[in-house]
Amino acid sequence: MITDARVLQPEFIPREVEHRNQEVNHLSNALRPIMDGEAAQTTLLTGPSGAGKTCIAQFTVEKLRENVLDINSQYINCWQDYTRFRVLYRVLEGIGKTVDIHRRSTPKDELLERLQQYDGPQYVVVLDEVDQLEDKSVLYDLYRARNISMVMMANREKDLFSQLDGRLTSRLQSCTRIRFEKYHLDELVSILEARVRWGLSEDVIGKQQLALIADGAAGDARVAIGILRNAARRADQEGADTITNEILHDAIPGGKQEVRQKAVSQLTPHQHALYEILQDEGELSPGELYEHYTERVDEPKTKRTVRNYLSKMNQYRLVVSEGKNRARTYRVR
Repeated sequence: MITDARVLQPEFIPREVEHRNQEVNHLSNALRPIMDGEAAQTTLLTGPSGAGKTCIAQFTVEKLRENVLDINSQYINCWQDYTRFRVLYRVLEGIGKTVDIHRRSTPKDELLERLQQYDGPQYVVVLDEVDQLEDKSVLYDLYRARNISMVMMANREKDLFSQLDGRLTSRLQSCTRIRFEKYHLDELVSILEARVRWGLSEDVIGKQQLALIADGAAGDARVAIGILRNAARRADQEGADTITNEILHDAIPGGKQEVRQKAVSQLTPHQHALYEILQDEGELSPGELYEHYTERVDEPKTKRTVRNYLSKMNQYRLVVSEGKNRARTYRVR
């Protein structure tokens, strides 16, 4: 049944994108100066999880690479590479400048010096989940570097700019902004139809069933593809020729859970501690949660940083926030 498993993976970049032509054109225009050997304007993509930001950024940069002979690019997930050292290392890794760098002993200043010495082709650095950076000064490092253009992604603009100092805010305030909205049901169906066409055998699932998947995904393409992947896997394991309604209904909660578990696996150590506390203790007020948190971790973050962590986890549907101000509570979804 599965003819190309890569197509059903969340990181797969399709040959053509669905329902994001306006966003692709906007980002292409922002990157166009690179075709003339000049740095592009810093760009910020915002929108909810599963709205296509990562896919469109990588798709557009890949199209640019097809048209520009001499160009470098690097994708960095700041939820995994969230320190200044890790980001600088990944940027240098993209241009082959990390051979003699030791992660435990090489000082950040040496990485920064190498970055400042870069004088090669135009270099596009894609920073996914940029609001997850612990030390946002690395954005200033990249902003000042020669021939480097940044494409940044975050769920909400205010979650990024509220964490920046005045120096960075003044420089990034004029960046090109591209807003992504949730997919509508028919748009998700169209995206799933393309994945089925590229990755599954013919006539294994009908449009009505794809609509059920899209409805269950609530506008999140990542969840929709996860449900489809789980359903195809179940059908394969059962030796079925088609994805039946029974298989599909069983696959929906499993597909959602897979996506949720992947999000949990990406949490930073401090976010993971907060998540585990809520799992252990149940619903807690911010004060109660912060008290448990300071007892559990070494060098706890500030209350403001913890609020930012919880906001991010809420956007990824890992925790539920209810009420306002002193009446606010958090619990695991």
